[in-house]
Amino acid sequence: MIKVGIVDDHAIVRTGLRQFLSEHVDLRVVGEANDGREALELVREGNVDVLLMDISMPDHGGVDALQAIKARYPDLAVLILSGFPEAQYATTLLRFGASGYLNKECPPEDIVAAIRVVARGRRYISPAVAELLADSALGPAEDRPLHEHLSEREMQVFLRLAQGETIGAMAETMFLSVKTVSTYRTRVLQKLKLGSNSDLTYYAVKNGLIQ
Repeated sequence: MIKVGIVDDHAIVRTGLRQFLSEHVDLRVVGEANDGREALELVREGNVDVLLMDISMPDHGGVDALQAIKARYPDLAVLILSGFPEAQYATTLLRFGASGYLNKECPPEDIVAAIRVVARGRRYISPAVAELLADSALGPAEDRPLHEHLSEREMQVFLRLAQGETIGAMAETMFLSVKTVSTYRTRVLQKLKLGSNSDLTYYAVKNGLIQ
């Protein structure tokens, strides 16, 4: 029996997923969450094998939640089910530790197949995501978006700065010194060829990395 947690800020989506998954004898929904903070509480209860999570949520969104969850529970399978096209988020979230990425427009059977795959400790790579990964691996480095050249930690700092988080707050939540965070900020600005935090926000919105 695979125990599944559903994280989505729309009750009707959670209800639909619960009903659909209940039709499969090897799947059982053991909890639901409305946002990233509730997702962390759900995971802390220790009764989830696979977390099926959206990324566009109020307050503590899915990107931050994924990073926080994987930092504390690196072996937990987190399957992203998002309304955003794969090109906007998939490769970045896979780098952050997601076990797979599905668009909400996918056939429902794909969700079940993906849950079963990631529950076995493997990654689920849809054809659309596989094409993105192949393009990233085979294409010239200069053709890739600048943010794909950031390290995982630089990407974390970039997204937090783009959403208006201060360096001091970041240092506290990421357990780093202010000086270290400032160094990451400098590297991010240099790699993205930008000059300010507002430029980071504009870049992130333009590239669909934040709303």
